[in-house]
Order: sequence, then structure tokens, then C-alpha cells
Amino acid sequence: MRAVLAVAPIVAVLTLMVGLRWSAARSGLLAAVGTLALALLAFGFGGPGRPYTPALGTVGLLAEAGFLTLTVVAIIGPALAIHHLQQCTGATDALRAGLGRLTPDPRIAALLLAWFFPLFLEGAAGFGTPVALAAPFLVAAGFRPLLAVTAALIGHAAGVSFGALGTPVVAQVAATGFSGAELARATAPYHALLGWVLAAAVVLVIGRAVPGRPAPWAWGALAAAAFLVPYGLIGWFVGPELPTIGAALLGGLVFVAVVRMARAGGAGHGESQQPVQAPPAMSPLRAAAPYLALVAVVLITRLVPPVRDVLVGVIVDWELFGAFTGSVRPLYHPGLLLPMAFAIGALAQGASGADVRRAVGNTNRMLLPVVVALMAMVTIARTMSQSGMTDELAVTAAGVGAGWPLLAPAVGALGTFVTGSATASNILFTDFQQATAEAQGRPVLPLLGAQGFGAAVGNIICPHNVVAAAATVGLSRQEGEVLRRTLPLTVGYVALGGVLAWWFTR
Repeated sequence: MRAVLAVAPIVAVLTLMVGLRWSAARSGLLAAVGTLALALLAFGFGGPGRPYTPALGTVGLLAEAGFLTLTVVAIIGPALAIHHLQQCTGATDALRAGLGRLTPDPRIAALLLAWFFPLFLEGAAGFGTPVALAAPFLVAAGFRPLLAVTAALIGHAAGVSFGALGTPVVAQVAATGFSGAELARATAPYHALLGWVLAAAVVLVIGRAVPGRPAPWAWGALAAAAFLVPYGLIGWFVGPELPTIGAALLGGLVFVAVVRMARAGGAGHGESQQPVQAPPAMSPLRAAAPYLALVAVVLITRLVPPVRDVLVGVIVDWELFGAFTGSVRPLYHPGLLLPMAFAIGALAQGASGADVRRAVGNTNRMLLPVVVALMAMVTIARTMSQSGMTDELAVTAAGVGAGWPLLAPAVGALGTFVTGSATASNILFTDFQQATAEAQGRPVLPLLGAQGFGAAVGNIICPHNVVAAAATVGLSRQEGEVLRRTLPLTVGYVALGGVLAWWFTR
């Protein structure tokens, strides 16, 4: 019975957003109130044995939720401002024209933007940056906003297991005693073998986004191979820091090289049928200045040890009532890097003061419903975690016995769904996965790999990730429609991961 009650908040969110098509803010507020009431009445939140009363516990939950919301808004806000600046300065049109010169086939350009670009950003920065930037970039390339968000959410997922230079694996190293190399070797095969499904889904979305053209299956297969093969090899032989960013860079270069060779050889992107475009008022280099600046700053702050060590060393943390905490590295957080990219982009593009004010003003007007939705969703997540609902669901799932490997990735996805972070999911459930494997006499590493795999996949449907992505392209009240498009794929992909986990642990 407790497991049924524990799953009720998740069912409520999905029913309201997907079934009734309510906005994330409206769904989240109602579900948050219900989740808090359930925690107080059925799970003893703030009762005997707790270091806080129900009233203080509620204050602590809201403090945690508010803190986490601000760390996410610090990414969404400047990312959205960059998007508006691009529109104000005409950079959007210049980028579209530049992509047309690389290949006049918009489907092939879309593969770069929906597959390699978000995977690179995931490997370099993580923490919501990939979708927040890739979705508006796709809109700039001509995608409808709903399809842009869907493609970006799916396209970045395979990289999340090793996102932000291996951060999710670091959490597992601390919890288990296994080395990063061992955990990377256990996790990489899942996406390397199954990531083709995500690439195929991106190709299908591109096919819908470009009417009158068939889905680019051959180019999609090349894009998938160009990323997944080096991803698997780096994860297997090198370690957790470089599979995502290294494979995205190498695969993207290979893909662009093949595109150029095919075009030079006349292997038909239909260029003979394309009209000659007038030169844009702005060069593609200037038009892409905010994104190029972001990539440069990310690489410097993540890959130059002296710089990284200084930035990582500054930590802001707090604790309330002995149970509620928050921590952020402000100088290492993407929320600091994105405003820098905005400023560099504005200077490079010669943006006027009016352009900057308009971009910032448009951003501020769009942020209020986003903040409400995020606050509500994070409150649900923290309430479930602090009250023991999440643990109850995990323990119930483990009760299936011999079939546990089939569900192990789903636990990782659940953790990300309720926390919004693959790293947080690994912190929550790595110990649990290890204990379950040992109790059943199963090899531990394949199940830890299944945990890391599932935690990555949960990013596709994590409510606050969906809210953030939708906000950057002006879909603040259509989050439920995004979930309707991504949920079936997520469930199917997690199930395939379960089959693989069962095979690995036989």
C-alpha cells in the first residue's frame, strides 16, 4: 500500500501534464500540495524520530526547492537571453544561411544541431545547458519549437551518463569504491549498443520537421556511428571523463568531413535544385559568436587543470535543521558562463543597447511561469526524497527477485525523474543497486552500469528538464505535449536497457 501511495505523485504529474494537457506550472502546483500532504499524513514527514517538526520540515523543503530552482534558472535565463539576442541582431537568419552553405539539405544540418551539438555541450557542461541551447538553435535553423525541444531532449540523452566530464560517475566512485575506469567500462556498453535507438528517434523527428523530404536514415546512421563507436571505445579503454565530449567532437568532425566530401562529389543533397542565396548581412562566425564563446569558455574552465581547480574550489553551501542542504560551485556553474557568452556575442555582433534591453526584457517576461513550474516540480522531488517515498519505490522494485536486472535501469530513470539530475540519481541509488546485486549474488558492475544508463535516460522526461527546454523556445504551457512525445521512447529505451542488464548479469 505504501508503494502505491509513494508512486502517486509521479502518476499525478503524468496524468495532469500528459493526459489532461495541463501546463507544468498548474500541474506542478497541484501535485506539490498533494505530495506534501501525503508525506505528512502517510509517511511521517516531520513526525517522531525526525530532527524537525512538520512545520520546520516544510520550510526546509521549500528552502531546498528554492535553492535548486535558482541554480536551474541561472542557466535558463541567460540561455533564453542569448536566443532573443540572436533574433534581435539578425544572427538567427545568418546562422540559417550559414548552415545552408555547409549543406543545403536542412535535414543534414539538423543532425549536427540535434545530435552532435547537444552531446558536446552535455559532455562539456551538463546541468541543463545542452537542451537550453540546442532547442533555440534548432528553432533558428527552422524547426518548429515543439519539434526542436523534442529533438534536443532525445539527442543529448546518450551523453548524460558521462556528462560534465564524468560527474555522474564520480558520485558512483565515491559510493562504491570501484574506480572510474571500472564504472565507465560497465556503463558505456549500454548506450554504445542501444544508442542507435535514440539516433533513429532524432531522425524521425527531423523527418517530421522537414516536410516533403524523407527521413535522412543513411545520414542518421552515419551520425550514430560517428558518435557511438568512439563513445564506446573511450568509455571502455580510457575512463569516464571523455566519452561524451570526445566522441561528440571526433564524431562531429567526421560527419562534417563526409558531408563536405559528398557535396564536393555531387552526391546529392539536392543542391542543384536550391536557389542561390544572397550573402547574409552578418557572417556565420559573428552570428555564432555566443555559442563559440560558450564552447571556448567551457573548454578552458573544464580542461585546463589550474583554472578548473581554482573555480571548483569556491563552494557556497548551507544546511537547515540538520537535514536540508544545498551546495553550488558558483564560479564553475554554467550560470556564470552563459552571461559571459551573451556579452561576448553582443559585442561581436555589434548589438545596440536597444537590442540588449529588448532581449533581456523578453527573457524576463517569459521567466515567471518557468520559475513557478520549476519550483513546484522540485518541491515534489525533494518531498519524495526527504519523506522516504523514493526509497519505498526502490525497495518495492527490488522485491521482484530474479527479474531485478530488468528493472534496474528504471530505478536510475526514476531517480532522475524526481531529482532532475543523473548525478543525484546515482547518489540516491548506487548503494541500493550494489546492495541488491550482492544480496542476490549477481555481479555488481553491470547493475551499476544499468543505474548510470537509466539515470541518463530519465533526463528525457524529467519535468524540470522539460520545463527548462520548453521555456527557451516559448513553449511554457505546452510541456505536457513534449512529454507525450518523449515518454513512449523513454519507456521503451529503459526496457531495452533492462534486457541488456539481464543479459550482462546472467
